[in-house]
Amino acid sequence: METNEVIRPTPQQARATLAELERVQASTAALSATPWPHWFATALTLYIAAIPLVYGGMTASPQWLLPKAAWSIIMALATAGYLALFAFAAAAWRKKTGVALRLDVLPKRATLPLAIGLPALLVGAVAAFRSTGQPAWLFAASGIGAAVSVAFHRAFVRLHRKTA
Repeated sequence: METNEVIRPTPQQARATLAELERVQASTAALSATPWPHWFATALTLYIAAIPLVYGGMTASPQWLLPKAAWSIIMALATAGYLALFAFAAAAWRKKTGVALRLDVLPKRATLPLAIGLPALLVGAVAAFRSTGQPAWLFAASGIGAAVSVAFHRAFVRLHRKTA
């Protein structure tokens, strides 16, 4: 005969289960925050370094070094290549660890300034180039963007080592 009794765990069993759950959640968060593979971090850094130069060429008046159509094609190909590499890196990570790459587990105090500052830097340099005609703005933004990319990758490597 079947009964509908609910079997309740003892307080010790409940505490042990909660401790295990917290350990699994912390481990999953640490894996999710793992930095990109080095090859992808390099590709991302090169992409960020190229954006000011290519975007500056696309918006230059009159044309700068190459026709505007060529700059547009370069930007489209670079973006498509970056997105393909991003998809490949995410799929490889998911296959390797069983955990999807997530940006929401990264510290907001670091990612928020990056999400605001990097686009402002890259687009602001193009605006300065257009108004002054000096390509030094583009090269400076390219170098700063690459340095920021490398710095954030190294910071996330350090964050992962500390949480792992």
